[in-house]
Amino acid sequence: MPREQTYPPLIAALVRHYDELVEHLRRRFGADRGFARDVVHDVCVNLLAEPPRQPVLTPIAYLRRATLNLAIDRHRVERARAAWVLSMDELPDGVSEAPGQARRLDAAREFERLAAAIETLPPRCREVFVLHKVHELPQAEVALTLGISRKAVEKHVRLGLAACRAALQRELGS
Repeated sequence: MPREQTYPPLIAALVRHYDELVEHLRRRFGADRGFARDVVHDVCVNLLAEPPRQPVLTPIAYLRRATLNLAIDRHRVERARAAWVLSMDELPDGVSEAPGQARRLDAAREFERLAAAIETLPPRCREVFVLHKVHELPQAEVALTLGISRKAVEKHVRLGLAACRAALQRELGS
């Protein structure tokens, strides 16, 4: 035979008066039973998570007040949300993460300027810069691959970055 579950007094009162609380909220807000049930369920969850610190002398009055307060809060939130939605002339279908045509065109021009700046670099400097910045090889590996010192790699990378920066700034200045 299953053992009978014992509940804290407020939860027991909530279970006993569940239908009454739901009906009270439904009448008070003219809402559907789903709204009222959700509010009563949330009050139950709140009571289980954080019971009152002091004993409640009239559990049904306490539960009516708790469900009413939560329902009022929810009703206000829903009303504000509905007003916000109505204030929008037209809601967008969705926000696209893809860049717009203008941004793609700007990016293509910027890429062309950078490619042109890299092409103007001396051959060894261009080779070092491309290996490090485009192919993402570490400077030590670039030095080893090309048989040059790490200081030389650093110098070529600095020169390449300066040329790219100058190409981009020329465009901004014009």
